[in-house]
Amino acid sequence: MSKQSDKPWSGRFTEPTDAFVEAFTASVSFDQRMYKHDIMGSIAHASMLAKVGVLTKEECQTIIDGLEDIQRDIEQDNFAWSTELEDVHMNIEARLTDRIGDVGKKLHTGRSRNDQVATDIRLYLREQIDLIQAELIRLQQGLLQLAEQEADTIMPGFTHLQTAQPVTLGHHMLAWFEMLLRDSARLIDCRKRVNIMPLGAAALAGTTYPIDREFTAKELGFDGVCENSLDAVSDRDFAIEFTSAAAVIMMHLSRFSEELILWSSAQFNFVDLGDRFCTGSSIMPQKKNPDVPELVRGKTGRIYGHLISLLTIMKGQPLAYNKDNQEDKEPLFDTIDNLRGCLRLYADMMPQIIVNRDAMYKAAKSGFSTATDLADYLVRKGVPFRDAHEIVGKSVKHGIDTGKDLSEMSLDELQLFSDHIEQDVFEVLTLEGSVAARNHIGGTAPEQVRAAIVKAKKLLIN
Repeated sequence: MSKQSDKPWSGRFTEPTDAFVEAFTASVSFDQRMYKHDIMGSIAHASMLAKVGVLTKEECQTIIDGLEDIQRDIEQDNFAWSTELEDVHMNIEARLTDRIGDVGKKLHTGRSRNDQVATDIRLYLREQIDLIQAELIRLQQGLLQLAEQEADTIMPGFTHLQTAQPVTLGHHMLAWFEMLLRDSARLIDCRKRVNIMPLGAAALAGTTYPIDREFTAKELGFDGVCENSLDAVSDRDFAIEFTSAAAVIMMHLSRFSEELILWSSAQFNFVDLGDRFCTGSSIMPQKKNPDVPELVRGKTGRIYGHLISLLTIMKGQPLAYNKDNQEDKEPLFDTIDNLRGCLRLYADMMPQIIVNRDAMYKAAKSGFSTATDLADYLVRKGVPFRDAHEIVGKSVKHGIDTGKDLSEMSLDELQLFSDHIEQDVFEVLTLEGSVAARNHIGGTAPEQVRAAIVKAKKLLIN
């Protein structure tokens, strides 16, 4: 068991912490990843204390020098983390006092671990959001590159996973891009609420020292300060909001994954994923398994679980801080790690995708994908849409019975179902004619795809 005097809070206790309780309540095994942000916050706090006269300039510089030395030790793997000291904050503070003496004990003046940890998490999450945004942009750039390359490539568009209408692969890639564009906007908006500083709230009620919170916030790059001390130390809605945004991103990546898994199968044969993103079978030598998309799809449920975990941690807590909040870090950290990893893999994988244009085109020709075009043709000839719908339905039935696509039927065959059909019908029954006809903003026509790509590239630059 540790000595009771080892604890910075041990004054009112008469016996040491139980060894199992000590291990059970410690967080240093996972919160040590915030060491840089803890030291950053402590340096800003010390600078503020010197500004308001609580520390002398000499004491402040001694503390800053000591903290910078500790950061170097940590980064050089020359720092022994102690479970007895519970968390990253007390480990660093204890080492600081060991090095510089009693002046190190002055660092915690005017703050609590409650506002300290809330500040550290926000600093860490802010940094991670920026790194995630960088990966999102890389993936979006990859999608635009593929969309541009395949602006004219025709594939079947699906509803209910049944052939619906022909679309261009470029248009399909831009659908993915639009999803990620909204994901990026959500993260940018979330970051605004992350970037507010709790430091100065102390344990829950503020502090009696003449602190300058605006100065500290400016030093740390925060946009402002939390306006209520109780709220500042106790809520983790910013972490929940981030995890919610992460869950939506993972949902989108999971949808991408499902399509790539289907498309890379022998039954579809639309795409070939790069070998470096696939694995083989231990027993079936012919196999090339799309493990990256499958694992991304699987990890989506993990992130959903973290969101529910964080919501549940917070839902029953009275104001202000409670130890429950120690449980916020592992789900948050795991969400960050897995989200960044999935985005990185997708951004790396996108340029390696090889498209089988012939297979896509052949698939688009099956399933009567131009049936709607025939109905629209009849409407333009004066046939009410509902009547046109029935006529085309009968034409499709004939095609099923004879094994012919609409474009493969003779004019005589088509005229069995309507005398409004004339020779010019074959202009709309081609796949090329079908996609080219949808030439409006948001449509699948190659011309619109290229225009959308130009617009999208400008969005990424800005």
